[in-house]
Amino acid sequence: MTPDEWESLCDGCGKCCLIKLQDIDTGEYHYTDVGCTLLDQSTCRCKDYANRKAIVPDCVILKPHTLDQIPWMPDSCSYRLLYEGKTLPTWHPLVTGDQMSTHHADQSVAGKIISEDHVDEEDLPSHIKDWSHYNG
Repeated sequence: MTPDEWESLCDGCGKCCLIKLQDIDTGEYHYTDVGCTLLDQSTCRCKDYANRKAIVPDCVILKPHTLDQIPWMPDSCSYRLLYEGKTLPTWHPLVTGDQMSTHHADQSVAGKIISEDHVDEEDLPSHIKDWSHYNG
């Protein structure tokens, strides 16, 4: 797969760029409605994709050989689905031919989140949100 083909797998939902909290007792991950400082809240795309790792050091760069090391990827994530041998969802832009289909299908976090720049770390638990109904 070429780098461009790999990048095209991203459906633009923005869920992977949400702040996640891990329960220290169960190991379970909980998503919040708080996005990374670089996540554009309306397009669900990174504001500085080329430099994201330099700006946000804990940003995870997805690679085919590291997907098994990232257990918190959303269930609807195309990278995860293909890694698990599943098919792309019917609303995925590669299936529909429409770059906005993820948003039209209400599968993105566009317009539903706030930036981490506006939330104190100790307040993150009050921002936990169940995104499971967005797993299409």
